[in-house]
Amino acid sequence: MTTPTAPRSMTVSLAQAHAHALEAREPVFVPTSAHVDDRGWSLMNQMQGVMQPAGQINYSVQFPGVIKAWHRHHKQTDFWMCLMGHIKVGVHREDDAKSWLLVIGERKPGVLVIPPPLWHGAATVGNTPAGLLYYVTHAYDPAAPDEDRRGHDTIQGFPWETQHR
Repeated sequence: MTTPTAPRSMTVSLAQAHAHALEAREPVFVPTSAHVDDRGWSLMNQMQGVMQPAGQINYSVQFPGVIKAWHRHHKQTDFWMCLMGHIKVGVHREDDAKSWLLVIGERKPGVLVIPPPLWHGAATVGNTPAGLLYYVTHAYDPAAPDEDRRGHDTIQGFPWETQHR
């Protein structure tokens, strides 16, 4: 495995980022800005341009200390947005052992596009739960899951633990 690097960050439409991620077989992060006024704040139009009838939107809460890794898909692209807390996302391309690492969440809002067949997973950062809103281009089929799984420690040297710098 190579030392993980940050995924490419693109300020383009999510549809353009998705096309790039599929072509390059690499994750892409699309940062977003909060719309803030005296009533509060909101993140708007986050999945615009990529939602399809075959897709599915999910929300998952991950407790502190939990690592959910590794899994990959053969057909579906994942679009991850951490709305509560923070997660460290790991992405790995098996054929050349390239890895990416990015912390996303409340202080770094945006959507991470993860195309197939990249291995990916997440670890909660900090002492509070993390909430992940995610859109997948193909709904989950329990009879034939589009998913392979392996243990969080099976990609040698991937730094799931906190890096003290």
